[in-house]
Amino acid sequence: MELRTMIYASLFAAIVGALGLLPPLVTPFTPVPITAQTLGVMLAGSLLGAKRGGLSLLVFVLLVMVGAPLLSGGRGGLGVLFGVSGGYILSWPIAAFVIGYLVERFWNRMNIGLFILANVIGGVIVVYAMGVTYLSFITETTWGQAAWSALIYLPGDLVKVVVASVLATQMMRVYPLIEKNRSSQVSRAA
Repeated sequence: MELRTMIYASLFAAIVGALGLLPPLVTPFTPVPITAQTLGVMLAGSLLGAKRGGLSLLVFVLLVMVGAPLLSGGRGGLGVLFGVSGGYILSWPIAAFVIGYLVERFWNRMNIGLFILANVIGGVIVVYAMGVTYLSFITETTWGQAAWSALIYLPGDLVKVVVASVLATQMMRVYPLIEKNRSSQVSRAA
């Protein structure tokens, strides 16, 4: 594995962990707390691409699995992944990969609108699909009931989508981290 890939994966795992320092918001509507960490998932996919973004969140989930208290509220350990938040957390590497794949696929046409679309598909739809499904299984409720309770996350997640998309758009202009762009620039220059 390339050193740059390891550094970026570690950096974004740390960023998601740092976002966990913000305290979780617990609501009476759902047992899963509201956290800022999905912003890190969206940024990892948007800035690093599929492979590096997915790897960074896989590293993060593995650290949580072995007990590192990186989740919001200082949570960590295998028990968290078997709890009500488990489906959401386990979806993060897949979500970052999907976001990164979409960004790489449309790299030459990326703009804020496409970043928003990629972050909604990966950071909201993928995360909710896995999280809600897992939550309904763990709590022995119907999928519809679990999905209904997840609507409380939507306003905050849409704000995170916009923030991640604006940051990714600016970063793409200033210092793109996705290698595909560099290789296409080199081939155009030759």
